[in-house]
Amino acid sequence: MNHNSYIKLISGQTKGFWAGLVYIIFIGISKIYSAIIRLRNILYDKHIFKIHRTKAVVISIGNITAGGTGKTPLVAWLCNQIQTNLRHKTKDQRLNEYNLAILTRGYKTTQNSKLKTQNYVDEPALLAENCPDVNVVINPKRVIGASEAIGKYNSNVLIMDDGFQHRRLARNLDIIAIDATCPFGYGKIIPAGLLREPLSSLQRADATVITRCDQVPEEILEEIENNLRNIKPEFPIARSIHKAVSINTIDKRQISLDEYKNRKVFAFCGIGNPDSFIKTLKNMDYDVVGSKIFDDHYNYTDNCLADLTKQSQSSGAEIMLTTQKDFTKIRLLASAQSLPLAYLAIEIKFLSGQDKLRSLIEGTLAGKISKID
Repeated sequence: MNHNSYIKLISGQTKGFWAGLVYIIFIGISKIYSAIIRLRNILYDKHIFKIHRTKAVVISIGNITAGGTGKTPLVAWLCNQIQTNLRHKTKDQRLNEYNLAILTRGYKTTQNSKLKTQNYVDEPALLAENCPDVNVVINPKRVIGASEAIGKYNSNVLIMDDGFQHRRLARNLDIIAIDATCPFGYGKIIPAGLLREPLSSLQRADATVITRCDQVPEEILEEIENNLRNIKPEFPIARSIHKAVSINTIDKRQISLDEYKNRKVFAFCGIGNPDSFIKTLKNMDYDVVGSKIFDDHYNYTDNCLADLTKQSQSSGAEIMLTTQKDFTKIRLLASAQSLPLAYLAIEIKFLSGQDKLRSLIEGTLAGKISKID
């Protein structure tokens, strides 16, 4: 079952006997998985499972649902905020400077010697490119990754990408990304929904950032915020969007967003929330004459690119557009260099709540950073 078919099934769009039977099976598995997750959380809460602490400050960016919620742009924003704060300090204040590292599990990441960003593609490469002055440590065991960052890079601030469910490593601040287009994973635990754990787990979080706020109406945003505050009344909540900033081509040219306004484009991607990417292009008044959706973390091949090129040409598109995450893999393929191919560069932009979030971050760092020998 591919990603689109799965989403249609758990969202109730797919009807019929077999769909209903599969969903009933999913419900049974979901209940078992939910019980396991609840028990695991209890064991951590009661300190029966050990939580490891480091001498570095740990800030986690995570989510409560499976799929793309916009964590990667948020991680990049966080790193840039901390580094900007450092640049604004006086010489005396720099004595206890921030030395950042990003901890990532590297899910489905493959190694490639052609890539300069620590020889990895997919999300780790994306993080390395967007945060060029920050070391990226790839290890599914975050405690070991933290030790490596401290021992190898002298890091005293660790940004844990997708860290909410990785409870073995203690954190000083937990920030949750909530996708406005699918905030609560259809209300059920995987596989009957997209929730990675019960919504009550959000009580562990310190702040939430609602992403893609420009893709839903105001009443939906208010409903999301009300639901979050029902779970945790004192929740600091920020609103954000993924703002497109440019089109970057395979031959390293940067094109204005207006260049392809009202022109024909072919869009494709393999990310957690593909509909959001397509919707973004349409909202920019791009004429999306064709599209192809792959599963998240899809590994592209030359044959795949050849098929995409044929589809693009038959649709009359002037350019093929994808995401930066997909682009990090595609650009390594031999056939990519001759394609009219580009990616949509985005960055996170806050609509509200940014100052409160900054205060939380600054408060977390204040007095806790010491030079690591």
